[in-house]
Amino acid sequence: MTSPLMKQLQRQAQASLRRVVLPEAREEKILQAARRVRDMNIAYPLLVGNPDAITGLAADLNLSLEGLTVIDHTDGEKIESFAAEYTRRHPDFPASAIKRRLKNPLYFGAMMVAAGEADCLVAGVAHTTGEVIMASEMIIGLAEGISTVSSMGILSIPGYEGPEGDLLAIADCAVCPAPNPAELADIAISTADTVRRLLGWEPRIALLSFSTKGSASHERVDWVLEALEQVRGRRPDLLIDGELQLDSAIDPEVAARKMPGESPVAGRANVLIFPDLNAGNIGVKLVQRFARAVAYGPLLQGFARSVSDLSRGAPVEEIVGAITMAVVCAHE
Repeated sequence: MTSPLMKQLQRQAQASLRRVVLPEAREEKILQAARRVRDMNIAYPLLVGNPDAITGLAADLNLSLEGLTVIDHTDGEKIESFAAEYTRRHPDFPASAIKRRLKNPLYFGAMMVAAGEADCLVAGVAHTTGEVIMASEMIIGLAEGISTVSSMGILSIPGYEGPEGDLLAIADCAVCPAPNPAELADIAISTADTVRRLLGWEPRIALLSFSTKGSASHERVDWVLEALEQVRGRRPDLLIDGELQLDSAIDPEVAARKMPGESPVAGRANVLIFPDLNAGNIGVKLVQRFARAVAYGPLLQGFARSVSDLSRGAPVEEIVGAITMAVVCAHE
């Protein structure tokens, strides 16, 4: 059964179709997800790989390739064209080296996005998160003003009643193990922009800690405070506050007791920024296990164009969801 959130995102994707490049087209689940995405009119899938192998796999699955575009990543003319485009942008990078990289479907797919021949990239069933990030960072590059690749997700929590109903945006729970203040600031800014683009929310960002406004002293609390000042300096348009304990961030009554003054966020946060990967990973799994929360994502962020990573065990339904989120984030 499709959740209300995913139905909303599917409608957004259907309103303005984008081209999603899938560089792992020799994987059964990718082909099945691509077929479903096209049939649902969510996106135009671009399948990168050996055309004979893709066609053969589709035949074995009794799956039609009608409406799906198959692209040969070994096309010498295309590799030459892409290599020339890349070296024009990066003149210090040897053309021979980029040509070798482009023979890898993941790098070829990323170059399609960088060259404007695709709007977003989704991969991870046959590659690690690190490999997806490395290819995307090298070929697509980072967003202006951002130096940190991170991830965000959305939690749907039964029984939770917050400013966005049962939904909360969270980051970073998948990529950055121990972000320093500058990286935390990047994560907060990237997540705010993703939330606006993906969900249409006005982000209210809580920088989480084990301390609320000076209730404890520690170097890691100081890092959160420094990140707060950096975000306020770089993006004064954002509603952000910290350091905040979780209950101070999302519970108005607790915020009223613990907060020494006014806050645009405390008790009303819809975006939670965890101080490190330990806290984020544990927090997500706790709310999934004990509150039966459903987690959507993670969606990679910080790149100049939309990129989504998949877990290697992702079922078809999850891949369809990841494609949908990436397509919506690709909308200008």
